[in-house]
Amino acid sequence: MNRPPAVFIVASTIVLLVMPATARANRESEALRARAAIEFYNLDRDQALATYRQAVAADPQDAGAYRGVASALWLSITFRRGNMTVDDYVGRVSRPNTPFTAPPPPDTAAAFRDAIERSLALTRQRIADNPSDADAHYQLGSAVGLRASYIATVDGSALGAFRAAREAYDEHEKVLELDPRRKDAGLIVGTYRYIVSVLALPLRWMAYVAGFGGGREKGLQLVEGAAAYPGESQTDARFALILLYNRERRYDDALKQLAILRERFPRNRLVWLESGSTGLRAGRPADAERFLDQGLARFAGDLRPRMFGEDAIWYYKRGAARAALGRTAEAQQDFKKALSVEGRKWVHGRTHLELGKLALKARNRASANGELQAAIALCESDNDAASADEARRLLR
Repeated sequence: MNRPPAVFIVASTIVLLVMPATARANRESEALRARAAIEFYNLDRDQALATYRQAVAADPQDAGAYRGVASALWLSITFRRGNMTVDDYVGRVSRPNTPFTAPPPPDTAAAFRDAIERSLALTRQRIADNPSDADAHYQLGSAVGLRASYIATVDGSALGAFRAAREAYDEHEKVLELDPRRKDAGLIVGTYRYIVSVLALPLRWMAYVAGFGGGREKGLQLVEGAAAYPGESQTDARFALILLYNRERRYDDALKQLAILRERFPRNRLVWLESGSTGLRAGRPADAERFLDQGLARFAGDLRPRMFGEDAIWYYKRGAARAALGRTAEAQQDFKKALSVEGRKWVHGRTHLELGKLALKARNRASANGELQAAIALCESDNDAASADEARRLLR
């Protein structure tokens, strides 16, 4: 199966999880969608799916409710595959192997297709009835965008994702043309502009020819505008900014968004995990350890299903923070825990890399060689070339 290029995984994952915005729906359906969105962002996935389905039952003509069902189903697939962290899309860890090795459950895939097609049919009919309806174009772009996300991250089809993403981009540019006040449409448009701007020149020209605009600063401004806009896609824009700010090394700005999300969605473990990860990237291991300690303690009794490999990431990250603080024994304990549980290969590979560094520091060359060789093999197998290269440099 063909894997999508990094640009489509990144853009799809951070942008096109656009939650159902206010549309033509009765009050009961709107209230249910609002409740489901809170459940969704708190990682109460099963409850969110059930509530979205209640919204569909309350108003079978509510396109946003169907898109909510599709979003929750897509999240359940992505969650089980373990590719929901910023690390998957920053630097060279950008094309995870795991998501494309096993198809999703047939019933989940069929339910997703049914829900998204129903949402698309309803929104296309609205546009046919009133071509100047800005909200109808917004709804259509969001639904097509969600389908692009699924095609890229689940089906692994670059061409199919590209076509859908182009339509989503065009629809939300149309929204901005019809109603410039709709800053929420800047989320999709802005993120694609940013992504196109950082492509290699040949790919960038291909994107321009296909109709995508570019502009790094303009893209960021549009996403920031969406994050400031009091609409139902505001939270999606905040999550998008966490990734974009990390890519730009604007760590303080990323941490500000994370602080808002920790307060608004206190049950979302991954927000605490990302806070620690961002602290590490910023070179602040003490802050990183504090976030990770708090997160591990806060969710120690959380019996909800974990993301695939989640525990390994928590312990690897905290071990890295402790190693940076010079607390070798505690770091080694965390690294051993990370290796003792299931996890993505890049996580285990980076854990071996950290253990190799500790062994070198202790002048244990034999142990260091073994750890670094393991790091190279694991990181290369999961597209983490940067960590594999670092391990090779240390071996030399």
